[in-house]
Amino acid sequence: MDFADNNMIKLKVIPDNKEVFTRAMSLEMFDEIPVLNFRRHPLDTDYARLVKRIFDIIFSSLVIIFLLSWLVPLMFILIKSESPGSLFFKQKRHGYKKKVFWCYKFRSMAQNADSDSKMATKNDMRITRIGKFIRRTSIDELPQFINVFLGDMSVVGPRPHMELQTEGYQVSVDKYLVRHFVKPGITGLAQVRGYRGEVETKSDILNRIRLDVLYVERWSLGLDLQIIYSTVHNVFAGEEKAY
Repeated sequence: MDFADNNMIKLKVIPDNKEVFTRAMSLEMFDEIPVLNFRRHPLDTDYARLVKRIFDIIFSSLVIIFLLSWLVPLMFILIKSESPGSLFFKQKRHGYKKKVFWCYKFRSMAQNADSDSKMATKNDMRITRIGKFIRRTSIDELPQFINVFLGDMSVVGPRPHMELQTEGYQVSVDKYLVRHFVKPGITGLAQVRGYRGEVETKSDILNRIRLDVLYVERWSLGLDLQIIYSTVHNVFAGEEKAY
């Protein structure tokens, strides 16, 4: 800089960020200091968070009033008639910024001691007959609209994992915790792209997290609406899930 100033040369510097480039990178100014932000997301703004929250409240309210209001009594009769135990299955899961919350589902399994440590698998003997139906149609997930209304979840976002899975994946899967920069969702981009259910191979979880990160970086209300449409289409198409 001294040499340039003393030789009437205008010096310009290009930051060499090739090794740390990300799709979410942006340049910010703090007073007169330029700062590279390597993880800026659409939902970082107050306006975007407000729009998504208003959408979540309206959508979840409609589901609770017009669907869960009559579905809960019906599920109570069907589930309790086949297997003793509670109507709802609740499990601690990690949400926004790894905050732990209780995630609710209609119970689809007989009461067992492995529910917090063992994921459901294809032909899992713990799943009841009514459980097979409500899992195949994703009816078991509907109580999570209560989680959405309470603010623990969003209608669309990365699917929340049980605590044991999060602790394992955060050290074995690159960028896994990026998905926790937003609220978890009832459905997500990974799910409508086919990466849902049982994790059978390493590529299953890698592709799921890749799409979760892509959602975090590319969020828009339009994308949420596309994912909701694809989810409804998949449900009516009878796509089976394992968890």
